[in-house]
Amino acid sequence: MEKRQQWGSRYGFIMAAVGSAVGLGNIWRFPAVAYENGGGAFFLPYLFAILTAGIPILIMEFTIGHKYRGSAPLSLFRFNKKAEWLGWWQLLISFVICTYYAVIVAWAIKYTIYSFGTQWGSDPGSFLFGDVLKIAEKPGQIGGLVPGIVIPLLFIWAVAIFVLYRGVSKGIEKLNKIFLPTLVVMFLIIVIRALTLDGAVQGLDAFFKPNWSMILDGKVWIAAYGQIFFSLSIGFAIMLTYSSYLPKKSDINNNAFITAFANSGFELLAGIGVFAALGFMANQQGVAVDEVVSSGIGLAFVVFPSIINEFPGMNGFFGVLFFLSLVFAGMTSLISIVETFVAGIQEKFNVSRTKAVLTSGFAATIISLLFATNGGLYFLDVVDYFINNFGVVTAGLVEVVLIAWFFKGLGGLQSHTNAISDLRVGGWWKICLSVVTPIVLGYMMFDNIRQNLKENYEGYPTELIMYAGLLVVVVTIAGGILLSRKGWKSNVKDDLNKEVA
Repeated sequence: MEKRQQWGSRYGFIMAAVGSAVGLGNIWRFPAVAYENGGGAFFLPYLFAILTAGIPILIMEFTIGHKYRGSAPLSLFRFNKKAEWLGWWQLLISFVICTYYAVIVAWAIKYTIYSFGTQWGSDPGSFLFGDVLKIAEKPGQIGGLVPGIVIPLLFIWAVAIFVLYRGVSKGIEKLNKIFLPTLVVMFLIIVIRALTLDGAVQGLDAFFKPNWSMILDGKVWIAAYGQIFFSLSIGFAIMLTYSSYLPKKSDINNNAFITAFANSGFELLAGIGVFAALGFMANQQGVAVDEVVSSGIGLAFVVFPSIINEFPGMNGFFGVLFFLSLVFAGMTSLISIVETFVAGIQEKFNVSRTKAVLTSGFAATIISLLFATNGGLYFLDVVDYFINNFGVVTAGLVEVVLIAWFFKGLGGLQSHTNAISDLRVGGWWKICLSVVTPIVLGYMMFDNIRQNLKENYEGYPTELIMYAGLLVVVVTIAGGILLSRKGWKSNVKDDLNKEVA
């Protein structure tokens, strides 16, 4: 068994943890979620969600990883033998996410190049769906590979595999130390420029103006918890894996607070930049801001190119900055997602890191080609929706319920983290994990099931929903259970006895 790797410094770990949390969703999801759920009033439930779910779960996952010093499956096995399947389930969720996440980063690389001369023209929507993605006529059709997407996709995977091959301190840590500060600087330049545009004030007014009448709406609070849950990389093995590489003396609680608030700080920065730009676009078109608000792929690859077209002077330069920001945010998150199953495979099958990286990387690359076909966007949309809403959320719910209720493990974890942290957690931490978070996540699950029983997501054909959505979720659960049935090598167990003793 290879010697377990470690972060080179606390700063390196925080950069990696924040880099994982700060991803595409911070830029294209948070601004629209905040706007649609009360604007400035949304920040109250958002802050409450950070303190009662985000940070408590981060502390719990950091503590499990640090105390039991293994990948998600191994750490949870060491925590309680009956919990190993949960680690594999979360690991397989990460595997599914990485296969389509890499494709979106590949699109961002393409658009970085297209920014030179604003090659998307006057109709960015037709350019994206027709010229770039060459989208199939009907959802569910696979079609052929799109060479223009395959080439940058293979490049993304080559970079990811190389970084992971280099290891934790020489690969992941170094990449995050370069990419994350560069990302912040690039996005700051975009925000500052956006704030100087005509209409920026109207955009910011739309973003920050509080709609207090929505504060009592339960859906707003659920949206706040959902945003925190999806943006902090909790519930699918990443933070647990990253914290397992921490040295024995590590201030876990402070690390969790820093990671959470750094992530939220970037989300706020993204909201300011996006809505200043949307205000400018609305001003140029002579319409209200609410008529141009968008999120997700539409915001990034249709609305923003339209905004960049209108930028007075150097619009190509700002296009490059924006899409490079997406590339950097996407890469730091992608690396963290892939590392989860690299670590799991290395430990479970007792193979070298090199073999684990190459095996994992090759498998993920091959599967990701499905999303680089003519029908790739439809598959991506369905898989993303179901793996997040019925994979990540459910796995997070099961995680807190098992640890807090069935295994009653919060006391031991609390003692461990308080012994090595300057800031101690008390009864509030246990209450949040055993009561508040399960209730909120449980309601989210109930509401998701209710909505999907009422109608198919986005009106997609039932067959597509079944095999690209529900079947994928079921396979991750079944795969987690099957993998947990394979025993660990004795030397892996011995490593625990040496380290925990």
